[in-house]
Amino acid sequence: MKNNNAIPPALAEKLLLWFLKEELAEEVLGDLDEKFYATVRHKSVMRARRNYWYQVFHYLRPFALKKYRSKHSNFTIMFKNNFKIAWRQIIRQKMYSVIKIGGFSLGIAACFLITLYILDELRYDQHYADKENIYRVIEETEYMGKDFKNVWFPAPLAQVLENDFAEIEKAGRYNNAELFGSGSKEVRRTDRKLNFYETRFTYMDQKLFDILQYQLLSGSPGKVLSNRTDLVISQRKAEKYFPDEDPIGKTLILNNDEEQVYTIRGVMENPEAIHFQYDFIMSLAGVEFWPGEQNFWGAQNYPTYIKVQPGTDIHALEDKLEAIEKNYLMPAWKQSGELNIEEKAKKTRMALQPVADIHLYSADIEDMLSHGDIRFVWLFGGIAAFILLIAGINFINLSTAKSANRAMEVGLRKTVGSTRRHLVSQFLIESTLFSFLSFSIGILLAYFLLPYFNLLSTKSLVMPWTEWWLWPVLLLSTLTVGILAGLYPSFYLSSFKPIHVLKGKLSRGSKTSTLRNALVIFQFTTSIALIIGTFVIYSQVNYILNKKVGFDKDQVVMLHGANTLEQSRSVFKEKLLQLSSVKSVSISDYLPIDGSMRNNNGFVKAGKEGEEEPVFGQIWRVDHDYIKTLGMKVIEGRDFSSEVLSDSSAMIINRKMARELGFENPIGEKVENFELTRTVIGVIEDFHFESMKGEIRPLCMVLGNSPKTMSLKVTNANMAETLESINLLWDEFSPNQPIRYSFLDEKFAAMYSDVKQMGQIFGTFAILAIIVACLGLFALSAFMVEQRSKEISIRLVLGASLRSVLSLLTLNFVKLIIISILIAAPLAWYAMQMWLQDFTYRTEIGPGIFILSGSLAIAIALVTISYQSIRAALANPVEQLRSE
Repeated sequence: MKNNNAIPPALAEKLLLWFLKEELAEEVLGDLDEKFYATVRHKSVMRARRNYWYQVFHYLRPFALKKYRSKHSNFTIMFKNNFKIAWRQIIRQKMYSVIKIGGFSLGIAACFLITLYILDELRYDQHYADKENIYRVIEETEYMGKDFKNVWFPAPLAQVLENDFAEIEKAGRYNNAELFGSGSKEVRRTDRKLNFYETRFTYMDQKLFDILQYQLLSGSPGKVLSNRTDLVISQRKAEKYFPDEDPIGKTLILNNDEEQVYTIRGVMENPEAIHFQYDFIMSLAGVEFWPGEQNFWGAQNYPTYIKVQPGTDIHALEDKLEAIEKNYLMPAWKQSGELNIEEKAKKTRMALQPVADIHLYSADIEDMLSHGDIRFVWLFGGIAAFILLIAGINFINLSTAKSANRAMEVGLRKTVGSTRRHLVSQFLIESTLFSFLSFSIGILLAYFLLPYFNLLSTKSLVMPWTEWWLWPVLLLSTLTVGILAGLYPSFYLSSFKPIHVLKGKLSRGSKTSTLRNALVIFQFTTSIALIIGTFVIYSQVNYILNKKVGFDKDQVVMLHGANTLEQSRSVFKEKLLQLSSVKSVSISDYLPIDGSMRNNNGFVKAGKEGEEEPVFGQIWRVDHDYIKTLGMKVIEGRDFSSEVLSDSSAMIINRKMARELGFENPIGEKVENFELTRTVIGVIEDFHFESMKGEIRPLCMVLGNSPKTMSLKVTNANMAETLESINLLWDEFSPNQPIRYSFLDEKFAAMYSDVKQMGQIFGTFAILAIIVACLGLFALSAFMVEQRSKEISIRLVLGASLRSVLSLLTLNFVKLIIISILIAAPLAWYAMQMWLQDFTYRTEIGPGIFILSGSLAIAIALVTISYQSIRAALANPVEQLRSE
């Protein structure tokens, strides 16, 4: 049945009738209408409209075009004439044309790649049919004078939200904490022996699965996470483990646990353009991580999402959520012995974050998810605009600088009757031709540079050749950029008065154009600011990687998946210690790098519960050899000892925890945590176990079982031989599981990959900006030499030295660069100081960075203009003065 609301696009129909022969109009319109309504019935209105436009443009062919009257014929002839003139100008001035087109092409390539990046970032979480009704619950708190945001809530919250608030249609939750079994696992089919290491595991309930609208390729909607051992996997994992099979009903064994086998109940589309990037979703149905955990309000481990009724006032709902604190959280705080709960409640608030904002607007929210940052999007966009602007400035500068070369042409054309409008159109056609050539080369450059850009941005972008919007956007951009870049030069050139030109009163190109100098200053100000930013970022990276971090990260090999060794772990450890290249071995999943085990607990002095505010910090389960293996420094007391049985109820704390608990002499003090009392036997020096963007937090270590990772301190001997010996030993103990290892220093450096990435981005675009700016400077210097060639020759004949001629030609440009440095330095200093505020531990921006950046800019500029200057100074004066 035809959709009565769907009609062909009127604009496209008018365009068709404008250029189509009258004798073809009725037949063509009938065919297009028939195809349009057929597409509406079988596809969609959007597809039908798109196809209609495509067919209209398809008729832009000679056989279908109207024969226009003389007015239009004259226009066509004039257009062809202007086009020929523009092309001849390009051919005649090859060097200037190459610089104009080359600079433009680089700017366009950078803009195009950055546009692909921005479009990819903006498409995250836009696929939900009712995204305006889906929200993530956020907790906003003030603690010790600082604002914090996180997504962790007690297990019962989701059900309470659904029951107590009529505005909330559905609430769901997940748990992605590795402490409870999310994160990474060894996986195998039940009918196979070989394990595969997999990441991206999480627990989730059925309601959240429905809220996030995962697209099931197979499985029963609404029932895929109904039972404790239900599992949903992504399409790529289904193809990996069950190629050419139906995975529904098949089973997988996780971490060699044959007592709890997981059954695949659903296969979902691969998660792309969604903030929730997991390949294995385990059911939360019937799961309790400890007895009573699902009804316990004193632990916060579950990010929670809601779907609200259409038309809900979100701000009003956020105000109503204060009842959660009063009715549920405050009683739990009181029961746990916290003080000043009324004051804490005033500083705690529940907010709702739209699901479409999660990917780009969560930089200040602790959620253990990988997402983008809207600041990066703005940064990339700004850099792209500046680079394109720098390229456009080259065009304007060279067009106005070469004005005298076109002055006679303009004068003669005006004398024989050309109007200013015709001249403006001629110069705009010329600039549009430049734009077209630049866009063509720029898109090809973008195609070849895309693999490098993907490495730079950690993306997997592809050229959108088949996207419907690409060619119309490129065409519109070509016209827009061409017109904008040519607008000032066209009005400037067309303003020459014929009488002045023909009498020779027009200057042969301004030698000290204020506008031209200002544009050059803008170019180099932008370039120098990017150079300074690059140096500051790399200085911060160098500071981080070389700062004393409180442990020895070098020569430490980490073996992963050791939990599958089960009862043979201790024997394997002893065998490792027998290797001559292995100094010590520790078993613990708690390591000072991203991706290792973490938690958050409250600690008070023994007997002070209910009297003092708890100190929140980490509790790490380690073995007797942990501190020795990682080279940590015990500054008071002693390390754990296997010979002291009472160490099972002892703890070692860092200096930060000792200070926050108020211990002057911590050794022998007792500390309570969840009704467990432990005795402090040692204090270790503070060490960085999280990003240096934050302060070192309180931490304690206790003896316990966390068996996934073994850390080996090895000698400086042949690393290849050491790894081969470890590999052979692993194969002996775990023949069905490939060895996986990494190095602690590399993992530590990877924690700051985003900072290094930003440095690479700044460096790349700084190089690009300086290249484009120097192209323009090179052309301007060539023009200046050309215009002053006779003056230079006369100076040389009169005895001027090579040095004085070089100074004459370069001094003005050097002045412009120095002005650029003076402008760029404070701007870059302010911007980078703001960036460094994200780091608690940061480098200082010293004068050396500005001196180095300025010297580099001056050196590059001198090299750029020296070629033309030296050539002019060494030229034979007789050749230039022969005509005089």
